[in-house]
Amino acid sequence: MTLHTDLAQIEAANASGKPPVVFIHGLWLLPTSWQRWAEVFTAAGYAPVVPGWPDDPDTVQEANAHPEVFAGKSVGQVADHVCDLIGKLERKPAVVGHSFGGLITQITAGRGLSAASVAIDPAPFRGVLPLPVSALRVASAVLGNPANYHRAVPLTYEQFRYGFANAVSEEEAHQLYDTFAVPASGEPLFQAAAANLNPWTEVKVDTHNPDRGPLLIISGEKDHTVPWSIAHASYKQQKDNPNTTEITEIENRGHSLTIDSGWRQVCDTALAFIQRFH
Repeated sequence: MTLHTDLAQIEAANASGKPPVVFIHGLWLLPTSWQRWAEVFTAAGYAPVVPGWPDDPDTVQEANAHPEVFAGKSVGQVADHVCDLIGKLERKPAVVGHSFGGLITQITAGRGLSAASVAIDPAPFRGVLPLPVSALRVASAVLGNPANYHRAVPLTYEQFRYGFANAVSEEEAHQLYDTFAVPASGEPLFQAAAANLNPWTEVKVDTHNPDRGPLLIISGEKDHTVPWSIAHASYKQQKDNPNTTEITEIENRGHSLTIDSGWRQVCDTALAFIQRFH
């Protein structure tokens, strides 16, 4: 996803006169993972903007052929990239993000750039302390080798099945892996793992900014990567903000909840929250 494409989407959103909604993907996915969501929000009267992380390829095939383009992308670099793009919108957008995109959604909100935010199974930030065994197992795919800090790391099918697709059938898990999974920068996982040890970390959120706007955290009940304990700890960090802060759990859903066959329930939950405020 080139910067040119991102800027074209922003230009179209500004020209439409409709309220913009920005969708931010996480590790191991591409912007195309939001395509069906963008269609739903378009039908609801919004102007979707689906930016890539810096240097994101356009397709899964391209991504798997050239994994090196994902390497060396830090949380701060991606957050600044997204916030710079949001700054080019003429209206403050709603922002929706999944996993590390959910973390960046909260960073964006903490900078006062969001009209409303939905963070779906968001990666933890400094101050979020739980370290569930399942989350450590998922992260070990990257953290197990320090050299992965500077690399792009793909997930094997087995790792994807455990970390993303544990709440769907074997057949659907294979389909999701083939359709959506791409390599990811190792650096954000190392940053998140060290966030509570590093006072200067990029993995931090201004939870007190009165301009944060309303925030909904969505947690998949069976998520191994970002279990309820992490999502709820993020909520506890956020709930003292003067703006509305809510959390909801969606039953029987894993980390693939934005892309699997139950995506529409999650999408409708996010849309209903945003429609209350934006």
